[in-house]
Amino acid sequence: MIDLYTWATPNGHKASIMLEELALDYRVHPIDIGNDEQFAPDYVAINPNAKIPTIVDEDGPGGGPFAVFESGAILIYLADKAGRLLSPEPRRRSQAIQWLMFQVGGVGPMLGQAQHFRRFAPHPVPYAIERYSSEAARLYGVLDRRLGEADFLADDGYSIADIATYPWVVRHEWQGISLADLPNVRRWFETVGQRPAVQRGMQVPRL
Repeated sequence: MIDLYTWATPNGHKASIMLEELALDYRVHPIDIGNDEQFAPDYVAINPNAKIPTIVDEDGPGGGPFAVFESGAILIYLADKAGRLLSPEPRRRSQAIQWLMFQVGGVGPMLGQAQHFRRFAPHPVPYAIERYSSEAARLYGVLDRRLGEADFLADDGYSIADIATYPWVVRHEWQGISLADLPNVRRWFETVGQRPAVQRGMQVPRL
């Protein structure tokens, strides 16, 4: 059994989609980040960065409980545990991890800043809106070019790279992006969004 500590955010949905795709048994523990529950001492004990998501695998390496924090690390851990969604072949594995890192280091932080300054900042900050909106558009362009070459982000097919990226693209309108201008991203987005496990994972936790 895996315990999932999460909230309804793009990073949180990465972990829940992955668990649904792998059909692993898991329990959900909502961590209401709006009420700062991520800073509770019991939670910080398993995630020193005080962010969501975190998993605790009761049957971790060596047979005991094992905590994993950081969403990208969670996806790699679960893929290795189940032997799915991340190729063992070195070149294909590396390619999927490269696109995962593209999401973790670029798509998530930059799109998150774009939607924050466009939608949630208490006062308009034109410089920040322009900076992060422009970078969001550039990153979507990278995705569109890549998805014009392959059905999914990695040549090996649907993988942890797609799982990591999809929940952020769900909020494209918040980021000032129209998928009508990105036909390859739109095709990919619709394909991934039709997966039953993705649809179930996007509903976790039920609020």
